[in-house]
Amino acid sequence: MRLPRLTRLELQIMEALWTRGASSVREIQEAFPERDRPAYTTVQTMVYRLEGKKAIRRVKKIGNAHIFEAVVSRTSAHRRLIDELLSLFGGRSQPVVMHLIESGNLTLEDVKEAEQLLIKLKSGTSGRSGRSGRSERSESFGSGGSRKVGKE
Repeated sequence: MRLPRLTRLELQIMEALWTRGASSVREIQEAFPERDRPAYTTVQTMVYRLEGKKAIRRVKKIGNAHIFEAVVSRTSAHRRLIDELLSLFGGRSQPVVMHLIESGNLTLEDVKEAEQLLIKLKSGTSGRSGRSGRSERSESFGSGGSRKVGKE
C-alpha cells in the first residue's frame, strides 16, 4: 500500500492518535495546545480526509461519537517525510546532514550511533526491511528523541 502524503495538520492529528491511541474527534482536538487549537469542525474535516486517505479508520461508535485509530505507523509516516525531503536534494543526504550539524541539531553522539548502524548494515548483521534496505533500528536514531527542526 502506498503511504498517503500528509499535511502538517494531518501529521499533528496522527501524532495525537499515535500518542493517545484510539480517540474521538473531540479528544483529538483537545490534544492540541490550547493556544494553537484548531476548531472542532476543522479537526473533524481533517479526520474525515485522513480516513479517506486510509491513514486512519473508525473502530467503534460510542453514542454519536466515532472513535478513530491510526492505520499508518509513526515510523512509516516519518520515513515518507524524510524520503520526500531527500528527493528535494536529488536523493543526496549531505546537504541535510550539513544543515543539522551547523544548526546544532546533530550531535557527535548521533553521528557515532549512525556510524554503528552503517557498520551493522554493511556487515549484514542488522535486519533489513523494505526495498530501501533500512534497518528497523533507524527509527530510534539519535539520542535526543524527537527533535523539532525548523518552526512549527
